[in-house]
Amino acid sequence: MTATEPVGTAPVAVADTQPAPGAVPLAARAAAEFTGTAALVAVVVGSGIQATALTHDVGLQLLANSIATVFGLGVLITLLGPVSGAHFNPAVTLAEWWTARRGGAGVGPREVAVYLPAQLTGAIAGAVLADAMFGEPLVKWSTHDRSAGHLLLGEVVATAGLILLIFGLARTDRLRFAPVAVASYIGAAYWFTSSTSFANPAVTVGRAFTDTFAGIAPGSVPAFVGAQVAGAAVGLALVALIFVRPTPTP
Repeated sequence: MTATEPVGTAPVAVADTQPAPGAVPLAARAAAEFTGTAALVAVVVGSGIQATALTHDVGLQLLANSIATVFGLGVLITLLGPVSGAHFNPAVTLAEWWTARRGGAGVGPREVAVYLPAQLTGAIAGAVLADAMFGEPLVKWSTHDRSAGHLLLGEVVATAGLILLIFGLARTDRLRFAPVAVASYIGAAYWFTSSTSFANPAVTVGRAFTDTFAGIAPGSVPAFVGAQVAGAAVGLALVALIFVRPTPTP
């Protein structure tokens, strides 16, 4: 869900011990994106199933779901960030591609063509895996309608904030804080957005495959994804407005 600088695709190192640029093959980066997105969705869906089994209090269910997501996401970014950048999110990948084509650093068309399918298939696999672990039907379309306008606004806000955070950290050379910062933001956005902050097209698609606490009805997916894309555009505009690159002095 973040853009911790991957080896070979961005200029700001996450750690001084990273391999030299270009050291990680694209196949390994794709595997990291697939695995990370699958694990993220498994955490979200699995913790939701566990929470509903332990309590009937919706507030406690959301609390358990959000805490598990915060810890799981932080671990995944720390582990896989040095390999692929730990995007786990098509909105982040496309935003990075957009900044790269406008003269910034980031992934190119080849990486985008590989990352997006890896993220989407990983999200679906993660939902199926979570259902399997808890004895649920492997694939059962969600019946949780999330089509209300205020929920879509929540997705715009959640995604815009995520993009602003990630690329703001990149502009200020502080991506080493991404595991904590991004996980903390997502945990907070669970509670301050009406949509509980999906903020991720791949995760949204994956969550349609499970009719559990974290699910989303397939009919609600297109509008959610559209809101996320709009939020990513808003986030990039805010980055350009707030984090102005310093003008070189003569």
